[in-house]
Amino acid sequence: MRTIRAIRTLFLAFLVSLVPASSFAGVFLSINIAPPVLPVYAQPVCPGPDYLWTPGYWAYADAGYYWVPGTWVLAPRPGFLWTPGYWGFAGGLYAWHGGYWGPHVGFYGGVNYGFGYGGVGFFGGRWEGGHFAYNSAVMHVNTTIVHNTYIDRTVIRTTVVNRTAFNGAGGINARPNGQEQAAMRESHVQLTSEQLSHENAAGANRANFASVNGGRPANAVVSRPLSGGNFANHASYNSNNRPAYNASNNGNRPAYSANNRPANVEQPHANYSQPVHSGGGQPHNAEPPHESHPNNAGEHERR
Repeated sequence: MRTIRAIRTLFLAFLVSLVPASSFAGVFLSINIAPPVLPVYAQPVCPGPDYLWTPGYWAYADAGYYWVPGTWVLAPRPGFLWTPGYWGFAGGLYAWHGGYWGPHVGFYGGVNYGFGYGGVGFFGGRWEGGHFAYNSAVMHVNTTIVHNTYIDRTVIRTTVVNRTAFNGAGGINARPNGQEQAAMRESHVQLTSEQLSHENAAGANRANFASVNGGRPANAVVSRPLSGGNFANHASYNSNNRPAYNASNNGNRPAYSANNRPANVEQPHANYSQPVHSGGGQPHNAEPPHESHPNNAGEHERR
């Protein structure tokens, strides 16, 4: 087993050596099992000024994939935006490309995480004079608390939903455009200590593992980052109604393989908004995404 792992590690290192460093900022993990599709969830209200939304994602541990809830966090410095991490499939392996902070949003695999992250660029807001202004057309903000808002509905449109969570063969076919490549070459800041604690706390809760929740985490999002002991204190905003995937009991690992990758899923709901263009962002030219929209409860829901 150790020999196989060593060979796989060497093979990944060889593949990585063939790619420019700016193309894979933070490849920390590779496995041969595809991530589950992204769950459906409602976005909690922004807790206060200058908080930025960081989408939830599937991380991986010895027991398999586990869900790291989407949450609101403070940027490490004014003017910085979050580029989400993503899974990329190549050479028979799924590699995790970690997210990072920087002055511009880079490539995140074309994955549509919703709420302004429609696959290319970010359309949920912008920095103005050292403070973040929210596009309330796609972000859930309470304007009695957060006053720095605007409405730009030109970045949304009705589209078919794609919940695929990885880039590459069998997943999302997207490559970095010129603006994303430029952003990838900029100086970056990795996850903040608060974000790292959030991910570690999520991984410490067995309920977040796909082998337990069937790919439908009960706490898909939280208002503020998790810490070691506060997971149970966060309200659940999950509105996922998908059937569970077929999980195996072999080491609590989900039954995914290179030949069992999730396909695009079309939802019965008609109105989904997708970023199209924005004066401060990048044009959208990736796979048809799922985006946020107000639902009947007054919250924004990721579809």
